[in-house]
Amino acid sequence: MESVFREVCKDFESELKEFNGEGDYVHLLIHYPPKVSVSKLVNSLKGVSSRHVRARQFPILHQTIGMDSLWSGSYFAGSCGGGSLDAIQQYTKDQQTPQIGA
Repeated sequence: MESVFREVCKDFESELKEFNGEGDYVHLLIHYPPKVSVSKLVNSLKGVSSRHVRARQFPILHQTIGMDSLWSGSYFAGSCGGGSLDAIQQYTKDQQTPQIGA
């Protein structure tokens, strides 16, 4: 999943700085230029990753845990322009790495 997110970010001239999360959500720390629409970036991250997982793992996920979709329709995006990048990266690193189907 992380490699898929990195590729999507490259398409948006952005960089995935950190990737982590918990069992049912992810934390992404992304450095992106002001010209990038956050909603378009997030929709692309969700769409591409969902298609990737659906093509490779979705039948297993659907059978084992009854998932009809990978992502919910919602997301949270926050700006950290005034915060320390080191502190935010450390917070993201401290999260557990999500394991699909674990």
